[in-house]
Amino acid sequence: MSDSEILRPHAEQQFAHELAALSANDDRPRPPGWKMSPWAVVRYLLGGELADGTVISPKYVGQQRLIEIAVATLATDRALLLLGVPGTAKTWVSEHLAAAISGDSTLLIQGTAGTTEETLRYGWNYARLLAEGPSSEALVPGPVYRGMQRGALVRVEELTRMPPEVQDALVTVLSEKVLPVPELDSEIAAIRGFNLIATANNRDRGVNDMSSALRRRFNTVVLPLPATAEEEISIVSRRVAELGVALALPEVPAAEDEIRRVVTVFRELRSGMTADQRTSLKVPTGTLSTAEAISVVTNGLALAAHFGDGELRATDIAGGIVGAVVSDPVNDAVVWREYLEGVVADRADWGDFYEACRALDS
Repeated sequence: MSDSEILRPHAEQQFAHELAALSANDDRPRPPGWKMSPWAVVRYLLGGELADGTVISPKYVGQQRLIEIAVATLATDRALLLLGVPGTAKTWVSEHLAAAISGDSTLLIQGTAGTTEETLRYGWNYARLLAEGPSSEALVPGPVYRGMQRGALVRVEELTRMPPEVQDALVTVLSEKVLPVPELDSEIAAIRGFNLIATANNRDRGVNDMSSALRRRFNTVVLPLPATAEEEISIVSRRVAELGVALALPEVPAAEDEIRRVVTVFRELRSGMTADQRTSLKVPTGTLSTAEAISVVTNGLALAAHFGDGELRATDIAGGIVGAVVSDPVNDAVVWREYLEGVVADRADWGDFYEACRALDS
């Protein structure tokens, strides 16, 4: 199967040419086990042009200092925690950091209420375990086990969704850099280059709080929402274009006006204030993040391409916006209706969007 047939290639596959170019142009010191220097990792995340003319596309739009702190953390013996509200590119950043530093972003644990210690560390081939007893051949390595063996970065998504006792299985790994295997009376010692990147949402802080012992083993970097509307529009436009190619959507003409409209609605409702700072607004229960804006526009492009006239219009994005805002049918419906009648209805150039949203209520 070729990379072009894969719905979502891993970062190290999709951007292999950029990683190769950066490595070839990188003459700075590299920490043990790293594929490139910290400088090159930051350049890969933020984009730029190399001396040989290779253009590196930006993977993250935001403060350079935040990425530098994250990369510097991974060059020490401290693990990295990326914290922020949903949709602030925590997963995206962690994947690209792993791809640039280790050349492999696949050592991944998705944190859920059902995540067990075996998911993190290792499990057993029970047929061999029953037939032969505990042995290295019967052991099935988990991502942390493999990352320590290889000297590679391991990613833990949604750390605070995992039960506390499972989270704390990482304490020994992060403090002693060993993984005990008591069944075999042995341990796995981490190879240089091993470290861990975890992500957690600010809004999920109360789901399963991290213990103080575990939190002390992390340096925390908070990834904020885009600071300005223009910055957010740029992020949405670029990601929508990339997703359109990956999903093989028919080409739709430039849709900057509708992207700006989606971003404006989301920013106003999540801040509780109109862009001109003149009107206070009720805030819905949903996050209305940049990631959700990307989803709304991508869905709108699919509607325009397959069921419209090939041009992104207000009718293509209205349903997605309403669905994103009204996550609570009781409270959010009131918030949305007040915003629609009190703000959208009075904007002269938003008549088509107002009518499209009103039509969804009929």
